[in-house]
Amino acid sequence: MDLTVFCLQQVALAKEFESLVKADKRFEICADVVLGLVCFRLKGSNELNQNLLKRITKSRELHLVPCQLSGRFVLRFAICARTTESRHIQQAWCHITQLSFELLQEQPH
Repeated sequence: MDLTVFCLQQVALAKEFESLVKADKRFEICADVVLGLVCFRLKGSNELNQNLLKRITKSRELHLVPCQLSGRFVLRFAICARTTESRHIQQAWCHITQLSFELLQEQPH
């Protein structure tokens, strides 16, 4: 695959993931989507997002890398494999939302 096609594919997949995040009112996008990187978080505390990352990491299904943006704990979803397809984006989002649902159910109201 030519590098230009690969970059365009990465951007399209990142935009697909971004649209899934934006469609779920529990989440927010935290920075412009650049190439294959999407920065997002659950709306709520840094601790809530740290706990979500712990669950994601413990599951060993996905690898997300955190960062701090303006004092907020943010999750970074990077699309960097040549073999990544839309179905992988959908599966990742399904996994993230399931773990988020479980985490939010455990939170005191």
